[in-house]
Amino acid sequence: QVQVVESGGGLAQPGGSLRLTCVGSGFPFSYYVMRWYRGAPGKEPEQVAEIAGVAGWTNYADSVKGRFSISRDNDKNTVWLQMDNLKPEDTAVYTCVALRLDEKIWGRGTQVTVSS
Repeated sequence: QVQVVESGGGLAQPGGSLRLTCVGSGFPFSYYVMRWYRGAPGKEPEQVAEIAGVAGWTNYADSVKGRFSISRDNDKNTVWLQMDNLKPEDTAVYTCVALRLDEKIWGRGTQVTVSS
């Protein structure tokens, strides 16, 4: 079954940390760019971070640079999003997507809530 599954969301306090995990299956993981999006009610969906399959280059939204870090292990078909110094405005549903050419494989998302 071709899918990506996220985990690791939850509640964090401002200034805290969470690590999101996304595991892919049913496709050649290392050939895909892995990307995290986030969406919140009343806000435009935002591309948060992405990482290339083999070359490993990364890109980040300006809103998370210096606070979030994306990494992957192709042997484990896994990508992580380490989120530090969380802010209330980081509250959103975070969704993992695998991309290659015109193909996109979307996960179902995981909720991240930052609140005291």
